[in-house]
Amino acid sequence: MTPGGRGASAAATLLRVSRSRPAPTAGERCEMCTAPIGESHSHVVDLDSRGLMCGCRACYLLFTDPDAQLRYRAVPERYVRFADLTLDGRAWDELQIPVGLAFLFRNSVQDRTVAFYPGPAGATESELPLDAWEKIVESHPELAVLRADVEALLIRRSEGSAGTCHLVPIDACYELVGQLRTLWRGFDGGREAHAAMDAFFAQVEGRSRPAPAGNEAS
Repeated sequence: MTPGGRGASAAATLLRVSRSRPAPTAGERCEMCTAPIGESHSHVVDLDSRGLMCGCRACYLLFTDPDAQLRYRAVPERYVRFADLTLDGRAWDELQIPVGLAFLFRNSVQDRTVAFYPGPAGATESELPLDAWEKIVESHPELAVLRADVEALLIRRSEGSAGTCHLVPIDACYELVGQLRTLWRGFDGGREAHAAMDAFFAQVEGRSRPAPAGNEAS
């Protein structure tokens, strides 16, 4: 076969391959079973890496048992308002969080409570002083409803105000941090970041229900 013939044959083969190749799949897919998922979908936490995984509803439901000894855990979809939970300036200072916004959650793998607060580089992690956090839990036993790894206490304080406290899904916190990372300016975030926080907290407030009496929230 002549060089030109070999080239023509190769070109024909590539053409056949390109024609038979399936079209690329549009949209997101479940990171467990690869099934197509919509823009609004559930998440599962990898407890070892603390990473969020996008999941279809079927895969999500496999990991909803909070007592199951599994590597993955489904992120609940509940929002709860703790109207009676307030942190004064002294309590906030004891937590050693330098800005007026943070989310706190229990890391079951490391067996400790950690806090994240926003900044120009994204979320900064702070290991909470155990005695300071234990004082807060003792004063507010309703916090026992927070589920480790998948739910967080989202706190916002402003000068002269006790602020607001909500139980939120952990993926909502990471969503907020992602928004603020692109908007944050200076030490306190700047006007655009604060506008984004106002809009986010308005959504959280709209979705939240009051914390029930006792220690039951489902």
